[in-house]
Amino acid sequence: MRFPRASGVLLHPTSLPGPHGSGDLGREAYHFVDWLVAAGQKLWQVLPLAGIGPGNSPYMSNSAFAGNPLLVDLAELHQQGWLDADDIAPVPGLDAARVNFAAMHPFRMERLAKAARRFAEHGTPAQREDFERFRAEQADWLADYALFMPLAESFGWRDWHAWPAPLARRDAQALAAARADHADRVAFYEFVQWRFFRQWAALKAYANGKGVQVVGDAPIFIAYLSAEVWANPRLFELDAQGVPTVVAGVPPDFFSATGQRWGNPLYRWSEHAKDGYAWWVQRIRRTFELVDIVRIDHFRGFAGYWEIPAAETTAIKGRWLPGPGDALFKAIAKALGPLPIIAEDLGVITPDVDALRRKFAFPGMRILQFAFGDDAANRFLPHHHEPDTVVYTGTHDNDTVAGWWAKAGDAERHFARGYLATDGHDMPWTLIRTAMASVADTCVHPMQDVLELPSECRMNFPGQESGWWTWRFQWQQVQPWHAGRLAEFGRLYGRL
Repeated sequence: MRFPRASGVLLHPTSLPGPHGSGDLGREAYHFVDWLVAAGQKLWQVLPLAGIGPGNSPYMSNSAFAGNPLLVDLAELHQQGWLDADDIAPVPGLDAARVNFAAMHPFRMERLAKAARRFAEHGTPAQREDFERFRAEQADWLADYALFMPLAESFGWRDWHAWPAPLARRDAQALAAARADHADRVAFYEFVQWRFFRQWAALKAYANGKGVQVVGDAPIFIAYLSAEVWANPRLFELDAQGVPTVVAGVPPDFFSATGQRWGNPLYRWSEHAKDGYAWWVQRIRRTFELVDIVRIDHFRGFAGYWEIPAAETTAIKGRWLPGPGDALFKAIAKALGPLPIIAEDLGVITPDVDALRRKFAFPGMRILQFAFGDDAANRFLPHHHEPDTVVYTGTHDNDTVAGWWAKAGDAERHFARGYLATDGHDMPWTLIRTAMASVADTCVHPMQDVLELPSECRMNFPGQESGWWTWRFQWQQVQPWHAGRLAEFGRLYGRL
């Protein structure tokens, strides 16, 4: 599907300013939408909106469908009367420049719990009616999620196959007893999801009303310790006890000499095919209820994926296996029609991956930081761009442009300076201008590159399990000329 010529900014909501330890869906998110409008940007790209997992990564969530409780705006809960003014007063340890998860997580979760209790005790009839409507609307995933989370908490977040056998294998009587035993905590998780979805819907409606579309992210894989794997074990490569036999990752590449062992369970595609890929259809449908455009992460895994024996500690000893290919996307198109999907076609891209992307007219991705490492044949260079692509200065997995340029070798620097006709003094904005001028229908720039920030501000480093996903900006870093220059580039290159 061809996209209208436009540009946007990549910024996860956790990176927004705000008083409660991380960005959220509150006032600052609306301010950011207004800033995008002033900058002539039509797109706001976010990372997965699901809860975080190991290493605080949103790509290892405990649910493919639930929203991140840590994004719920506490101020809105105060406005509803479920929190006092003292509850939303900042406390020591909540860092304005970084997400201090050790302080932020308990701060927010304690206040969410208090708000849930207040709602249970004092919710109005209209509020209760809306809550019950939400539970009915989301019943196909919410019931499993709201029970899975209290169970995981009660068992210390051990892998679910190590839970008592009746719960691990989802015996109906055991589940009913557990739901009764954990009734308060089940209601808590339902309440939090209700507020997340209602807050996000209001924010998205505001953005759409201002002419800004939201680009969301659908990771190809999900975490083993998740409600969906627990609820649907037949759809994953697990043994009779529910233990993964093989896991996901990629072979050695640009990012890592030993590859990346992500550890997610792999799909048992033969089982998905039996019911017409119903689980995937549901997942894509639900994702499009949250966002306007979906970036499918690791698209190449649908053509062929790297299977790693679960016992291996690195990704070196794996093998390529065929993915579901066009059968999956035919099923999605039959159920949902043509969809605005971006295919993240990075990594080892073979002709079958490119053919699958083109068959369904999914725009691919081009990363300018990857363009200058060899010669004029590099597919990331602008003279190789095509209209049905999305060009980025870098992604959440890259260094910032300023950081990349500071570390680039002499040959890469020489080629980039010659190609871009620059002395390299302002490389972040040079690459932004280059992306805006590209024939690619869409271009996206991380907020770190707009602000010309160094390596310390990168969002993630693939293969490194901790220390990431913490960056935040402050409004005093943003000057009027930032929006003005983006808007001017949009005018010059036909993206307004």
